[in-house]
Amino acid sequence: MADVVMPQMGESIVEGTLTKWLKKVGDKVERDEPLFEISTDKVDTEIPSPAAGTLTEILAQEGDTVQVNAVVARVGEGDGAAAAAPAAEEKKEEPKPDEPPKEEAKQEEPKEEPKPAEAETPAEAKGDEEEFSGPVSPLVRRMARENNIDLKTVKGTGAGGRITRADLEAVIGKGAPAETAPAAKAEEPARPAAEAKAEPAPATKPVPPRTRVEPMSIMRAKIAEHMIHSKRTSAHVTTVHRVDMTKIAQVRAKAKDDFQQRYGFGLTFLPFITRAAVEALRQFPVVNASIEGTNVLYHNEVNIGIAVALENGLIVPVIRGADEKNIVGLQRSIVDLASRARSRQLKPDEVQGGTFSITNFGSFGSLFATPVINQPQVAILGVGAIEKAPVVIGDAIAIRSMAYLALTFDHRLIDGALADQFCQKVKAVLESWSDQIL
Repeated sequence: MADVVMPQMGESIVEGTLTKWLKKVGDKVERDEPLFEISTDKVDTEIPSPAAGTLTEILAQEGDTVQVNAVVARVGEGDGAAAAAPAAEEKKEEPKPDEPPKEEAKQEEPKEEPKPAEAETPAEAKGDEEEFSGPVSPLVRRMARENNIDLKTVKGTGAGGRITRADLEAVIGKGAPAETAPAAKAEEPARPAAEAKAEPAPATKPVPPRTRVEPMSIMRAKIAEHMIHSKRTSAHVTTVHRVDMTKIAQVRAKAKDDFQQRYGFGLTFLPFITRAAVEALRQFPVVNASIEGTNVLYHNEVNIGIAVALENGLIVPVIRGADEKNIVGLQRSIVDLASRARSRQLKPDEVQGGTFSITNFGSFGSLFATPVINQPQVAILGVGAIEKAPVVIGDAIAIRSMAYLALTFDHRLIDGALADQFCQKVKAVLESWSDQIL
């Protein structure tokens, strides 16, 4: 028997929220096979099974917040469900040799019959609640109890199939539950004919609820917490610069086919921008710093966080030692981190220790935006869509590949002049690019 515990996902992590079980009791699991998903304030990830066998017991339900090293499940050797069944049968077969025990069992049966009659309705209601093991809030259980609704018959629309208040309101709006139908039918003969004819009026189509209440996901709640903390902490200012990306577009167009064949992944604009940002951070190290109280921490490492959009949120994995990588190394890191972020395979250390961040909102067609600083950093660079546009060059008009770069900086440490100098350095590197890729 092996205990499955909530892992220590980083030095500062003391608890995690179990968001989804990937296996159920009785399922066979292999060693290192994903067993459940967790969410912390740093990362969402899948937790593998520590041993091969059968999942025999689940001790923490979906939505529970569990302390690290707490046991959440147990994995037994072999087929635990099959082993349990013979044991139960053996216990039932023990009394067979002796006839008296059978008579005693028959005599005890009548004693158990009156029990349901003592409190018929409450017992049935309580039984329904106990049989339904899905995650629901106390409010939902109370609403179900008051309206005689069997939660097992309600389809949940919340995260992970959770039954929400709106789901119950929708069921209530469709009409009285089946349990109250017999009482209504019993009253019909005693009513006058006029009243019986008037009864179809309430059978009009129920008005659907105007709102749907659904709890925030753990990731969404953490993002909200971090964004509010950042706005309260830093004095946000954004400066926008227009950059001619024509040379980068030409280099990329020339090399992208051979690049794909040689390395197995595509070549995007992002590694070029990351490389230009690294050059600017070397020249202006204060942009690569952070603030701790009244002290400024100047980082000797250049660790670039790359924002990755997920289906239900955003995460910023970090390229460590970005100043030591060429275009191939940067592109490889970007592809790897983005892929593992979307498949929930990032480690906590891979989303910590960033000194500067880049967010590519241009991949969704945005021209420019005002990104929020990723604390405790003091700046973040936003990249807009790269589009061809008419540009005046000297006294002539030419078609160039243009983009907007938006630098949001913490005005407590960085002044506007320095922020603009930083952006001009990034612009100069991109517009005068001459390095070969292959």
